[in-house]
Parts: sequence; structure tokens; C-alpha cells
Amino acid sequence: MTDIREQRTAVLAAAAKAKSKAKTKAAEEGIRALVKRGEEVNFQSVQREAGVSHAFLYGNPELRGRIEHLRAKSRPISAQPTAEDCENTLVLTLTTQINQLKKQHRHEVQTLRAALEEAHGENLDLRRELARHGDFHSRRAATTAATTLHQSQERTDLHKHI
Repeated sequence: MTDIREQRTAVLAAAAKAKSKAKTKAAEEGIRALVKRGEEVNFQSVQREAGVSHAFLYGNPELRGRIEHLRAKSRPISAQPTAEDCENTLVLTLTTQINQLKKQHRHEVQTLRAALEEAHGENLDLRRELARHGDFHSRRAATTAATTLHQSQERTDLHKHI
């Protein structure tokens, strides 16, 4: 019974080893195909290309190291901006600032026009009020002058009669 058990264990171990070798070979072929096509090499792309699991790729130290190396190598280092890029960025920034200033200017002009319109209205109201008071004062002054003149004449007449 022990012999049969050992044989089964050996057969299962051999099958697992063969399956692992087949998956490793498929992963390596997948990596080569991705590199040959110039595609990005990462765990997900190798998994899709080779038809193996993430766990298998992460669990195999050789494959994991190779994928991590190729992944780091394929990532582009951030390129230094060219003079043209800087110029375009500057133009966009300045255009945005100009548009903001124009908008702010339009708003300020509207506010000032509204304030000027209100001031003209107040000025007109004050002129009308002044005209009303001016007529009142001029009529009052004329009445007062006439009254004073009349009173003076009466006194003069009184003094003549006395």
C-alpha cells in the first residue's frame, strides 16, 4: 500500500512539475512575443499573452524578476520638455490670463456704468429738488421783498400823516 501511495505521489509530482514547466515555457514565449511586438511587458500583459495566472507569475522568482526588469525598462523616463512645448505652454498660460483679464475688465466696466447711471439719476433728482426749492425761495424772497417794501411804504405814509 505504501508503494502504491508513493507511486501516485511521484506521478502527481511529475505531472505538477511538467505542468509548471509548460506554464513557464508559455510565459517566456509570451514575454518574447510582447517584446518582439514592442508592447509593454507587465504581469497583466504576460498573463493575457501566455494564458497563465498572476499567482503563477508572481510565485515564480525567475519570471517575476524578468517581468519586473522589462516593465521598468519599458516605462519611458519622463522626457524633458522641449523648447516648443515650453513655448506652447507659455502661450496657453498667457492666453488664459488675457481672457481672465478681459472678463474682469468687462465686469468692472459694467459695474462702473451702473454706478454712473445711478449717479446721473441722483444728480437729476437733486437738480429737480433744487429747482423746486429755488422757485420756492425766489417766490418767498420776492414776497418778502414786496412785503418789506409795502411795510416801508405804510410807515412812510404813517409818518406823513402824523
